[in-house]
Amino acid sequence: MTEERIVHVASPKAKLYAEADQSIRERLKAFPKALKAYELLIQDPEARAGWNMANYLTMRKLGYNDHGRVHALLTGAASVAILSLLSEAGVRLDTVESGAGELEDAYVVVLLSTMLHDLGNQVHRDHHEAFGVTLALPILNRILEKIYPDPEQRTALRALILHGIYSHDLSPEPLTIEAGVTAVADGTDITKGRGRKAFALGSIDIHSISALAVDEVRILKGEKTPVEIQVTMNNSAGIFQVEETLTKKVLRSPLRPYVSVVAMTEGNGGQDQRIVHRVRLHESEDRFVLD
Repeated sequence: MTEERIVHVASPKAKLYAEADQSIRERLKAFPKALKAYELLIQDPEARAGWNMANYLTMRKLGYNDHGRVHALLTGAASVAILSLLSEAGVRLDTVESGAGELEDAYVVVLLSTMLHDLGNQVHRDHHEAFGVTLALPILNRILEKIYPDPEQRTALRALILHGIYSHDLSPEPLTIEAGVTAVADGTDITKGRGRKAFALGSIDIHSISALAVDEVRILKGEKTPVEIQVTMNNSAGIFQVEETLTKKVLRSPLRPYVSVVAMTEGNGGQDQRIVHRVRLHESEDRFVLD
């Protein structure tokens, strides 16, 4: 088994961003259209403002984990790593099967879909998938027009991207391989680097605790499947995050035959690390807080 990608989760946010950016650029060197799409996206002021406001609403107002630009970069890096392994294994992609494009175009679809999947959170968490489709349209039109002169191909690729955005949270379930990649890549960002901010802001629930229990996620070339996702935990509470966020997206997407998930605890003599020492029920709110 050879390792294809490691996401280091204990790094500061700026370092996480830089590592994800480098990973995406290196993997897209052979696909100039996808690399151009990436560069146009990260420079787009509407996309950048959308990521910032989505993060503000989800983290500051709802106490959720990160849903902003760093999440977009990390999941984008995961998506191209997964797509690379699938294509290497000969998995037929819907971009090709539908006649919309070739492998390079599939990278464009997956990257844009994944990095824009949470854009709708700037309106509200409820129905954010549908809001995301509407908000992504002008951004996609600007980017795709600079890469694809043929309006028919441009429209076909845009349809695949919008499907990935709309179905990334499994309601409805994704129907294409590319949309499945977006959903699963989203599910790989489950580590303590993402959960610590919500925890610090006072969100003490199974989601934030479980996220703090996950140290890192590795996307590997599998022995029995094209892709193996390994999750290393410091506490068995991480199983909740693995099952509810990652495994569910594998099982309910077209990637189910091609992806396996392995979760394990390492280090500390095989003992779970303490995450919470003491909590109390808040006097005026229906939630636990650190005591």
